[in-house]
Amino acid sequence: MTRPEPENRLKPVNLARLTLICLPLLSWVPLAHADGSPVGTWWSFDDGGKQRKAEIVITERDGVLSGRIVRLLDGRSAKDLRCDLCDDERKGAPLAGLEILSNLKGDPDNTDKWAGGQVLDPGSGKVYKVEMTLLEHGQQLKVRGYRGVPAFGRTQVWTRME
Repeated sequence: MTRPEPENRLKPVNLARLTLICLPLLSWVPLAHADGSPVGTWWSFDDGGKQRKAEIVITERDGVLSGRIVRLLDGRSAKDLRCDLCDDERKGAPLAGLEILSNLKGDPDNTDKWAGGQVLDPGSGKVYKVEMTLLEHGQQLKVRGYRGVPAFGRTQVWTRME
């Protein structure tokens, strides 16, 4: 007597059961960076918000945030370009690896906001006070540089790269 061949057919999928299993997993995906931290890689944009300018990496050490330029996105080499207009220890430093955000600390009253630090505009060499706020479930970062009070400043919105 011969044994019957096993069937290699797939069983029908119970769509309701699959939805119940996958939906919680899928709803978690957009929140992967909604942990209240801007740590990661960002695209900065021009003031009009249309052209990507640079790739910036923000890191945290002992509760303090800093950010460095990784590369420029306009075809120029961040290794070859220098911060010639800087008037501090960064003068003449290559833009690649240049620290442009420093000393930002979390706001105890707003977990999506950091302040107290400085931002460098490598194009002008000027250093400004800075505030940063996470938007869109951690996918965007409002970066406001200013002199004196925040009302008198300039804002860019960066997009998380990851």
